[in-house]
Amino acid sequence: MAERDVTSPAQAQVKLQLTTRHADISLPEKTGPILVNTNLRRYALSTLVNALLDTDKPIPFEFLINGKYLRRSIDDYLTANGISPETVLTVEYLPAIIPPVHLASFQHDDWVSAVDALSSTSPATKWTKNGSSLASGQERILSGSYDGLLRVWNMSSEVMATSASVGNGGHTSSIKAAKFASQTQIVSSGSDRTIRIWKYSENADGFAAALVPQIELYGHKGSIDSIAIHHPSSRILSASSDHSVGVWSTRKSDAPAPPAALLPQNNSRGLKRRKLSTSTSTPQRGPLALLSSHAAPVSSTIFAPQDPTVAYSVSWDHTLRTWDLPTASLVDTRITSHALLSLTALPDLNLVAVGSSARHITLIDPRASATTIAAMTLRGHTKAVVTLASDPSSAYGLLSGSHDGTCRIWDVRSSRTEKDGVLGESIYTIARESVKGETRKPGAERTKVFGVCWDKDIGIVSGGEDKRLQINRGEGVVGVNENGSIEHQQS
Repeated sequence: MAERDVTSPAQAQVKLQLTTRHADISLPEKTGPILVNTNLRRYALSTLVNALLDTDKPIPFEFLINGKYLRRSIDDYLTANGISPETVLTVEYLPAIIPPVHLASFQHDDWVSAVDALSSTSPATKWTKNGSSLASGQERILSGSYDGLLRVWNMSSEVMATSASVGNGGHTSSIKAAKFASQTQIVSSGSDRTIRIWKYSENADGFAAALVPQIELYGHKGSIDSIAIHHPSSRILSASSDHSVGVWSTRKSDAPAPPAALLPQNNSRGLKRRKLSTSTSTPQRGPLALLSSHAAPVSSTIFAPQDPTVAYSVSWDHTLRTWDLPTASLVDTRITSHALLSLTALPDLNLVAVGSSARHITLIDPRASATTIAAMTLRGHTKAVVTLASDPSSAYGLLSGSHDGTCRIWDVRSSRTEKDGVLGESIYTIARESVKGETRKPGAERTKVFGVCWDKDIGIVSGGEDKRLQINRGEGVVGVNENGSIEHQQS
């Protein structure tokens, strides 16, 4: 097809070849280069693409040129990069992510170490047999705190339920991880070396709820800092400071007896140190397996997205390890240069993201066929990256939380190649609302982020050292659904 001319007289011009990775918004294959004025910016280009697509409702677009977002005019980009206007520029257009705005903050009595969400689109809802669909306003947020308590919140910042205290089946020390397993089940772990499974139920009026202890799991000899759940197979993974990865069952009938020496009633030394409850009214079980190969504390673990019989784990020993769960065997080890503190998957890209003590995030292809360890490095945080979550609406989005007091949003398509490899930069930074209006700056003491969750309906949830659960969401955020088509999300 012949090139199009959408220029005005007396303006410098350049040819653009527009491309996209989203089939639902792609131009006809024969669309040739388009001649445009170099003074165009993102908004004008977005209007142009919408006109070419003949969309019923305008879609806001972002534009990538050589892995960089276009933030000024095309002319500014050409000048800054020493590119001649005679060059045909390949420009990738993609749905825009609108800057996330602060919606609410829920105050706690102590540091917020873990967060999770329950909505119509969350995994826990999809895993619930005969579960009810959650209408707007019925979403729930789970928080775990250093005060040893779980809290379930509604979207009006009201606490629906609080977990039991010490002596009544509750955690006896700080909670480090917490997740919804289904609409009626919650799993948590903590510094007390236990995993606890809870039954969650709400009153018929929807204004109150209860958390009842179901099972206590014993087996680790150190703090359990991360858990992963695959409810369809009734499996839990745990990452512990005792250098091991635990494999557990959520069903009492499948789980073996717990190691007697680790039970609180048989551990008087631990009883004094951690003020453990001696109540045995809650059933106690042990692990299906403890995977021991790491040489330092294990910081995080996940199930492989396409195969729940495979697990990944990262550790302070600088390694990412792959495990075969049915045989409880180590399959592969990838060695990096720094302690690894967090882990999540980007399933559509066959990558995992690992956060490090060196302030950056590394994208790794864990498949045995991969020839290099690092596919990309994401830089921007100024302190350790301790928590990660993938974008529920895009294969390319990633959320990170750091001890520098910020969360960052990344689009892995935004990258550049340098001598050190492929590097990426964040597209948005979310600061703690608790520091606004104060002399403290992001990254100061008492602003560390400990946990994040990215839910398609609720938005971005984070918790940290400021004793707050914070919710951010972009207005008009555009994502790509499971069928590859565009959808708009309104706050």
